[in-house]
Amino acid sequence: MKRFLFLFLLNTPIFAAEQTVPLTAEHIENLGIVQGKLTRITEIPVLFAPANVLIPPNNEYVVSASQSGIINQLNAALGDEVKKGDVLAQIDSPNLLSLQSNYLKANSALQLANSAYKRDKTLSKEGIIADRRVQETQSEFNAASLNLEEAKHLLEISGGSVSGQLSSHLTIRSPISGVVIERMAVAGTRIDNTQPLYRVADLHTLWLEIEIPQERITDVKIGDLVTITDTRLNAEISLLGQSVNVQNQTVLARAVVKNATKLIRAGQKLNVQISQVSKQIAYKIPNTAMAQNDGKAFVFVRNANGFFVKPVTQISKKDDESIISGDFTGDEIIALKGSAVLKSSWLGLGSAEE
Repeated sequence: MKRFLFLFLLNTPIFAAEQTVPLTAEHIENLGIVQGKLTRITEIPVLFAPANVLIPPNNEYVVSASQSGIINQLNAALGDEVKKGDVLAQIDSPNLLSLQSNYLKANSALQLANSAYKRDKTLSKEGIIADRRVQETQSEFNAASLNLEEAKHLLEISGGSVSGQLSSHLTIRSPISGVVIERMAVAGTRIDNTQPLYRVADLHTLWLEIEIPQERITDVKIGDLVTITDTRLNAEISLLGQSVNVQNQTVLARAVVKNATKLIRAGQKLNVQISQVSKQIAYKIPNTAMAQNDGKAFVFVRNANGFFVKPVTQISKKDDESIISGDFTGDEIIALKGSAVLKSSWLGLGSAEE
């Protein structure tokens, strides 16, 4: 039956002016021609490229010991989610006692200097002492105030309390809400001042560092859409590098991914597609819907008599699909599969044995 239909097609006159391939609905069905609508798209794929997932530098914090001592307890493990202010570690630090003692001494010295200053001001008003004496006690009071502020600041940045009670118990807290991405200490060991304990990061925002072949970098623009393969995540190009990697001859492009928690992970290598917003109306079709002739591309659009041949511009091609543009309303029905048979009939090529 198909052999007969093919002979019928080849022997059917073609109306060159209309570029029409006449077919009945029965013939279309028997030939296995699959029909469907054009799929309109708003982004045109530019290229596919590998990417690395990184943590933005301002989203990552190293939590260090503010004083030397012995680690009594570590409360967070690798991968734990922590809130800002959560206790990460407990340290027994003799140095903390010294700082607290200095603070208490400075506080007592200030109270004495304040009393002396008030007393001398009263005596000066009564004419009992000279103004020079008041100036001296005022200077001592100011110096005592500075000493207390310094002692208080040193105590606070060391994690100590200004409650007035001496304690060697030092509490290390998380500076942000995030995830523990590294633990760098062991309970029961001695650590030095500023020695790192943890790395904590906010993973809601991540960076994609994309390797663009240097010959394609002019095709990529700031603001281009980045789609991460096998995820629902999208991003935008925010930076294009100004130098070429000498090892692989690629240029760095960076995209920012927001709300990325648990969908992609820092350190991951993945593939992305970079697309650009189309400035013209474009459509996605399977490659089986397009025919080539004399260096030009065509699709077959359904009409009352069969199909008429419509020239199109092929914008890009990837795997089994192509992006095209042309004079369409978007409601046309085209031959998605079977264009080879329609092309042969249109051009009067082939034979019943082919």
